[in-house]
Parts: sequence; structure tokens; C-alpha cells
Amino acid sequence: MSDDVKDLVTSTEKDMQKSLEAMENDFHKYRTGRATTGLVDKLPVEYYGTWTQLRELAQITIPDAKTIAISPFDKSSLKTIEKAIQDSPDLKLTPLNDGKIIRLNIPPLTQERRRDLVKLVHKRIEEAKISIRNYRREAMDMLKELEDEDMISEDDHKRGKEEVDKSTQKYVTKADEMGARKERDIMEM
Repeated sequence: MSDDVKDLVTSTEKDMQKSLEAMENDFHKYRTGRATTGLVDKLPVEYYGTWTQLRELAQITIPDAKTIAISPFDKSSLKTIEKAIQDSPDLKLTPLNDGKIIRLNIPPLTQERRRDLVKLVHKRIEEAKISIRNYRREAMDMLKELEDEDMISEDDHKRGKEEVDKSTQKYVTKADEMGARKERDIMEM
């Protein structure tokens, strides 16, 4: 296989991996009934006129399975952080501010909310698969173009297609596996 084809396959795999990473990052935002820093670490907080992610303003810890503790580096930002949490449409959590630390108690999910989250997971899996298939299509178009311009042989084109198809199948399967794990987490009581 020519270097051009190898580079194309490698580049396509990196793009497919990025699709999975983006999906996994989105999964961290879905509440599973257990406390996780992923629920709040990217929460935007207005800090001295600049929007800053919460993880840059505070230490976020999980003291137990149902509690998130937020300990700001600058105690004067407590009220601002508390307001950002209250105003967040995704969290729907009430912060408990004791003057030093903000605690978030994670209530158990209702069965209906669990089903809604599973639907979101399935939608996000499908989006990731579409993205992976789009990278496949782009790679196939590029292989065809390289062959048409006599930059690669017909055999290299065929081997390249086989490699891209293998990569596509591998990443689609990984997306399904990651989604199944997240679904189990959500449905677990």
C-alpha cells in the first residue's frame, strides 16, 4: 500500500476517533443518578466579566455517590458559582452554600427521566455513527480522486477501501459499545 493511502487511512481513523471522543464528552453531561464531576466541570460561570469553566474556578470533588462538592479557589466567587448552577437549564439542581463550599445533592432519577436520557444516548450514538460514515465517504472520494489522477494504483485504491471499511466498522462498533455502557449506567438503580 502506498504512503498516500496509509496517510489517508491514518488521518481518517484519527477523525473517527475524534467523533467517539466528542460523543463520550457529551455522555458525561447526562446525569445517571450518581454524582460525577462531568455534570458541572464545564459549567460556564461569569467571573469578573469573563465566562470561565467552573473547573478553572474551583476544586470539584465527589465526597459520596450522591453529592458533588465545589470548593472555589477564590471564596468571593461563591455567589457567582451558586447563581450559575441555579441558572443552568441542564442541571436542575439546588446548590447548598455554607459560605465555604457549595454542595449539590444528586436526586435519584425517575423511570421516565431514565427513558428520556436513554433516548438522548441513542440519538447521540446515531450522530457519532453518521459522523464516522461521513469520514468514510470523504476517504473513499479521496481514494477515487487519487486513482483518477494516477497517484495510486488500482490495487492501492482497493486495499485503501478495504482498510477504510475495516476502520469504519471498528469505530461504529465502538460507538455502539460505549452507548450500551452509558445506557446500563442510566438504567441502573
